[in-house]
Amino acid sequence: MPATPYPAPRSLASAPGGAPADAEVDAVRDPSLPGQGYHLTTGPEGIAIRYRDAAGLRYALQTLDQLRADPGFGTTGYTISDHPDFERRGFLLDISRDRVPTRRTLARWVDILALARFNQFELYTEHTYAFRDHQEVWQDASPLTAADLRWLDDRCAAAGIDLVVNQNTFGHMERFLAHPAYTGRAENPAGFVRGGQHRPPSTLAPTPENAEFAHRLLTETTANVRARRLNIGADEPFELGTGQSRDRAAREGLGTVYFAYVTALLRPWLAAGYTVQFWADVFAEHPGLLERVPPGAIPVVWQYDSPRHTAEVLAAADGESAAWQDRGTDLTRLADGFAAHGKLLAEAGIPYWVAPGAANWNGLVGRLDNAVENMADAAAAGLAHGATGYLLTSWGDHGMWDPPSVTFAPAVYGGGASWCLESNRDLDIAAVLDTRVLLDAAGLAGRALERLGGVYRLFDVPMLNGSAVARTLFDDPSLPLPRLPAPDALDRAAAALAAADGEVTVRELLHAATLAEFAVDVLRARVAANAEADAIDAVTARRLLHRMDALLAEQRACWLLRSGPGGLEDSVTRIEPLRRRLLRAASR
Repeated sequence: MPATPYPAPRSLASAPGGAPADAEVDAVRDPSLPGQGYHLTTGPEGIAIRYRDAAGLRYALQTLDQLRADPGFGTTGYTISDHPDFERRGFLLDISRDRVPTRRTLARWVDILALARFNQFELYTEHTYAFRDHQEVWQDASPLTAADLRWLDDRCAAAGIDLVVNQNTFGHMERFLAHPAYTGRAENPAGFVRGGQHRPPSTLAPTPENAEFAHRLLTETTANVRARRLNIGADEPFELGTGQSRDRAAREGLGTVYFAYVTALLRPWLAAGYTVQFWADVFAEHPGLLERVPPGAIPVVWQYDSPRHTAEVLAAADGESAAWQDRGTDLTRLADGFAAHGKLLAEAGIPYWVAPGAANWNGLVGRLDNAVENMADAAAAGLAHGATGYLLTSWGDHGMWDPPSVTFAPAVYGGGASWCLESNRDLDIAAVLDTRVLLDAAGLAGRALERLGGVYRLFDVPMLNGSAVARTLFDDPSLPLPRLPAPDALDRAAAALAAADGEVTVRELLHAATLAEFAVDVLRARVAANAEADAIDAVTARRLLHRMDALLAEQRACWLLRSGPGGLEDSVTRIEPLRRRLLRAASR
């Protein structure tokens, strides 16, 4: 049987008669091929490669290595033509939501991304870089240092990957603004209300002084990497127009105030020859701003639930839609997927990227089918409407309790879908994980990841950006469970979690499954009481608290296998509201 390279090439033919084991490779540059493309033939006459550029040669040799590893290489000849759908294929790893990976883990990621043919790696930071002048912000976070970035940049360059700084510069600045020395920079120093809950300040006021402050942060980090690329974030400035900029927003318009600040951030980097990405949130409500996007600036369109999944939430009459609408979310646009926003940018003639999500966050064991559908939709819409790049995102909401291995499957699929959607749409993710990532000859670990990634559906409670597991463990009054699962749904989820099987990955997965089982049992107790966790019976609450202590000990142990200690305790505190509820119940 012919070998199956990964990612699956857009054109592959095989015939009897393979290349000799010691065959030399005749490699010739061919400018007529598409960028990063190659044509590879193997057979009795030898091995020939035509390639467009250095990347094309790299990918041809990668494919050849996979073919050579197959026992049938000497008896089967191959003709392969291949090139990518998207010129830029990026992977974003959030390291600001407590979990900062060790060098060993980062090296593992580089290997996986090179396999999946990503050519850009972004480490999303807020406070987890050791800035020279801001030690009080990062001192307890196990931050990456300048030496770490230089080391990682070297590692990425050797693998054909650009390491790109991704530093937020507008919203999501709460880790800075929590300290008195920075509070004056906030749009609302006293905080703000969102979803009915008071929240600490998170948005910089759109002032020239803050633009210069953000520029200094970017200057310090970019000095450690080769790439003339940068991501300034600038998403979700929730408080904008409600504090220091209120009067200006009333005069000029909120969109104008937003983009004036973003332009001030962009200007010096574009003048220096950088390509600069920023999140495209603003254009959904302020399409008139599109004409102000300067050359070299790349809006990135994000969406993290598939259209099908969003439609299920809209169809459910259980309050989930209303909760998100109260947060200002346009659910109708989300149900359209990437197409509507992409078409808007394409019609404006602006180069842009699509950014689906790995759906690892807010799920503990992932939401794999939603991630696959979301990634495929991003690729299809991006191809249809001229996107020039594809950025798969792995976020860390609620302290990134999910183990890194949960994101391996989405990374494998996202790499294939962004390379060539047509040939990788139906990729056997588990097989690729077992043979090329986890190296599990028994073929168990990949399937275990797939099964765990589907557990969230068994609860039969559709929700956006999360699962019943996370909503149970990490209390957010503004996003409660829309309804309790039915008892038979809990039985199905418990059975699926008990079947998890599959060194570090196995331990992580078993622990994640055990945590999810704990969430199922909390839900069982809530269903029995038809109430919140603080109203369940005292005996059950004490039993759950006893289990929680052991689970937290194992969470700490698994975390330290791949990540620095800095954000661990902050992450662990995310489950404290549930503990307090159980303590109240146990003390009755």
